[in-house]
Amino acid sequence: MNINTPLQGGSIALPFTKAADPTKRDEVGNLRIPLAHRLPTNARNHFVAMSGEFVGTVLFLYLALAGTQVANSIPSSAGLTVAETGSNPQQLQYIALCFGFSLAVNAWVFFRISGGLFNPAVTLGMCLIGALPWFRGVLLFIVQILGGLTAAALVSCMFPGAENAQTTLGGGTTIVQGLFIEMILTAVLVFTIFMLAAEKHKGTFIAPVGIGLALFVCELVGVYFTGGSLNPTRSFGPAVVNHNFHGYHWIYWIGPFLGSIVAAGFYKFIKVLEYETANPDQDADKATARKIEAEKAAAAQGVNGEGAAGHTNGGGLHIPSFGRHRHGLPARKPSNSPAMAHRNESFRGFNDREEVAYGQTESTSQAVDSPAMVVSHDAVRRDPGDIV
Repeated sequence: MNINTPLQGGSIALPFTKAADPTKRDEVGNLRIPLAHRLPTNARNHFVAMSGEFVGTVLFLYLALAGTQVANSIPSSAGLTVAETGSNPQQLQYIALCFGFSLAVNAWVFFRISGGLFNPAVTLGMCLIGALPWFRGVLLFIVQILGGLTAAALVSCMFPGAENAQTTLGGGTTIVQGLFIEMILTAVLVFTIFMLAAEKHKGTFIAPVGIGLALFVCELVGVYFTGGSLNPTRSFGPAVVNHNFHGYHWIYWIGPFLGSIVAAGFYKFIKVLEYETANPDQDADKATARKIEAEKAAAAQGVNGEGAAGHTNGGGLHIPSFGRHRHGLPARKPSNSPAMAHRNESFRGFNDREEVAYGQTESTSQAVDSPAMVVSHDAVRRDPGDIV
């Protein structure tokens, strides 16, 4: 398709104007909001993120709730409604598909603006792991609630019949069971978001697809028993529109928030244990993989060779070197994961004298007194995410 690059700035390419003529675009000035340049950068960024999150939440829940309205309102071939015939697998699958695909599409569209969270429970989890500042999280929480109310109101007024998308317990589910179902399913969704979106890797750009599939699978399980909320604002909006709050409505807030805390706790647990080293090289291309294999071989030779792990002074005392490995221990597999891209984000090892052993600019005479203690920087490349 032969199209031009979109016009930069806020100007609109109206017909018969310079903006509409590709050859005269350089003569078009940027259209800006008056006095917008006087706004602090942080305030402007917060406003943009809030605007995107509000619109994204409205679109996500509008499509999802409208699909739920269709599934719950269409009569069967015998002319009976779902309330009269009961739920069936096709209806539940339709609702799950609406939620999963709506989240995938809208998260993919809005993640550059606000992160595409659309869920107070997800926002809490992102704040807990440090991926989102708490002040920004509070602002997004407010607009997410408003977005859920707006989406539910639009569905109620635009589609015939009463609002038929409110979450309720079904299938004989007790309140306690419903609470734990919401907690576990939300934990699955939030942890998926952590590993696919918060963790940066070569598959991050398609993270919305995996996140949408995660919600789809969770909805397949949860819709029949709890309505498959996994999102406080998804339950709060229809309840407000219908003026009907069940006595167990609180489980649609406490359950997702508990699930978010569980997901954040497990995420921090595997980060402390440096999960990247358990299954390394997952994000390496072929060239990088070959380089890493060569470094592993060189590191192994350094451990098994003479003087690689230490040297002996004149009195026979063994002096351990401050290189990559301690004496007698196998080589630690290097990790190429960007999850700990800076050395301050992980434990560094014994002390600062390591930097000399890893090929820093200081002369070797300042830190070591024997060539046996020097590990070549070309032979062994230390990843900042590794622990000595």
